[in-house]
Amino acid sequence: MPKITPDKLEPGMKLLKPVMNRSGMVLLGEGTELTAELIEKIKDMDADSISIYGTAPPSTPKEEMLSAIDGRFKAVEEEPYMGTIKKVLKEHIEGLYG
Repeated sequence: MPKITPDKLEPGMKLLKPVMNRSGMVLLGEGTELTAELIEKIKDMDADSISIYGTAPPSTPKEEMLSAIDGRFKAVEEEPYMGTIKKVLKEHIEGLYG
């Protein structure tokens, strides 16, 4: 459940949690699909962060993750299926970083 700042919101994203004003009144309900107009309204509210559906970007740099995989598989890469598992894992990590 990523929380992102309003300046990173994009049309089509869906709210994971409702957006409320300072007094607790729900302004946009959970599951609302954001439009450009709604995003502008959220920005005008000075909200710190908004919870949206999706996955958070990884916190570890991609190169560090790939290097760690190489190290972990170094001793077993020649064993049956381990090379394939390593390849699939590296492809998955590449996909996480877009």
